[in-house]
Order: sequence, then C-alpha cells, then structure tokens
Amino acid sequence: MWFAKPEKLHAKGIMGMNHRNISYIGRYNPRTLFPLVDDKLKTKQLALNAKVTTPELIGVISHQYEVKGVVDIVKDSPGFCIKPAKGSGGKGILVILRHQDGFYYKPNGQGETPEDLERHVSNILAGLFSLGGKPDVAVIEALINFDDVFEGYSYEGVPDTRVIVFKGFPVMAMMRLSTAASDGKANLHQGAVGVGIDIATGHALRAVQYDTPLTTHPDTNKPLDSLKIPHWETLLHLSASCYEMSGLGYLGTDMVLDQKKGPMLLELNARPGLAIQIANGRGLLPRLRQIEGLRGHEQMGIEERILYVKKHFRS
Repeated sequence: MWFAKPEKLHAKGIMGMNHRNISYIGRYNPRTLFPLVDDKLKTKQLALNAKVTTPELIGVISHQYEVKGVVDIVKDSPGFCIKPAKGSGGKGILVILRHQDGFYYKPNGQGETPEDLERHVSNILAGLFSLGGKPDVAVIEALINFDDVFEGYSYEGVPDTRVIVFKGFPVMAMMRLSTAASDGKANLHQGAVGVGIDIATGHALRAVQYDTPLTTHPDTNKPLDSLKIPHWETLLHLSASCYEMSGLGYLGTDMVLDQKKGPMLLELNARPGLAIQIANGRGLLPRLRQIEGLRGHEQMGIEERILYVKKHFRS
C-alpha cells in the first residue's frame, strides 16, 4: 500500500477528514438543518417547494402493514427505484429496469419476485440500511432515463455528478460512473469510477478507480478523457441554488441528467466525502479559503457566483 507524505498533501491543499469536520461542516452547517438532507423524503419536499427538478415520486411506504402494497404501487411504472429515506453510501437502493410475467428485473438481468420486493421494503422499514439502524421509510421513485450521451461511460447504472458547494459557490465537481464491481451503483468506495470535472467547462480532467488513475472505463473500454457533461451551465445553476434552498454552507449536491427533463437533483449531502480531491488531482482547501476571503460574497447572486468560479477555478 502506498502512502503520500503529509507535507506533499499539504502542498496540494488536500483537506483531511478532521479538518473538514471541524472547520467546514461544524462551522458552516447548523445541526438543526441536518434532518433536511439526511432524510431523502424531506429533501425531495424541500426541492419541490423550491421548484427544483427531482425524480418523480411514485410512492412512500411507512409501515409494515403497507408492505404487501408495494407491487400495486409500482404496477404502472415500467422502471422504478426503491430506496431508504435515511440511507447512506448507496446502501439499500434497489433499481428495477422492467417487470414482466411477475418478475422484476435488476440492471444485471437478475429477476426479483414480488416477495423479494416486499422483503426489501420490510428491511428498509426495520432500519437495515439507515443511519444508526433507526426505523425508516421506503421511498419509491420513477427510473431516470439517462441521456444517451453517456452511453459506454457507465455500466449497468445511472452516472451522477457530485458538486461541492461552499457558501453557494460550486467549488469542485466529479462524475461518478458505475461499474460491474460497483453493482451498477455510483459509489466510489464500492468500485465506481470517479472522473474529475473542470468546473468552468464540464470537461473531464482525470479519472480514478479505487484511488488509482485510469484512462478507460474498466468494463466498456470507453476513453474517459472524451467525457463532457451537457447542460453544464444549468447543472451549475441548480447546484448553486441548493445553498439558498437548504441553508447549508458546505454541502455535496448529487445531480443526474435525464434524457427529457435535463439536470435533476438526486440528493444533498451535509457531509460529502473527500474522494473528489483524488478524482480532480487537487485539494479543496485553496478554493475554500479563497471563498472565505472574498469580500461581499454574501450579496452575490447565483449568476455572479457561477461567473466567479468559472473565472477563478478553471483548470
């Protein structure tokens, strides 16, 4: 195993976990606001009130006696996703692409029975996937029709874009591409590919899997340096607006690109991970400190903030 020297990480402006927790999450994120983003159902309601586009909500199951009704809830939806409202790290997310003759097919082709769906929902309610193992509710959303422009960049899953937003400024971005190793999920610790994105243009900068650089997708061999995210301006605008929407000073916004509806907010994270620095090959600290030292930033609107980061954080 390879370790970098602390002085080398410091020179690159890499932020560690303790620094993030104390100087940014603890300082800029009021704990009273955490429930708004730790609960995906509350986040969705927040987004709907702010007229921010999110995946369609098909249904919610809150009690064990409602579990038998899951098949009826999804009967008119060709594809859907069942997720725990208080889950983290992609745990407990069940994606169904289609259903036919009483079977519900996952992205890997495996067929689930109605009893499998009921068991999964029951496990969610029992808190198997929730933070702290607390009782939870199951959220059922329509499947996202991901844009064809990402064909070959992701394997058996929807790619998403993580943008770190500090005081309303989108400061760093990466795209997360699912792989066979990640089982169609976009979580880096499960084997997804992280692609650093130029905040000014939406172009790929570099890519990593398991913290190791790579040039092509491990399952499709698609060259990753050709990746460019469409509707980048809209996606930046959407990310920046989550500052006003949530009240959180330091947050991660996860976006997806729907073929018909364009950029959509998937979820917010009050404790975004630090792997985005590895994907981008640079640290967050210089950009965060620049925003902290910027006079009059409180009066800047979304457009001004985006123009600022495109000018100063271009790679």
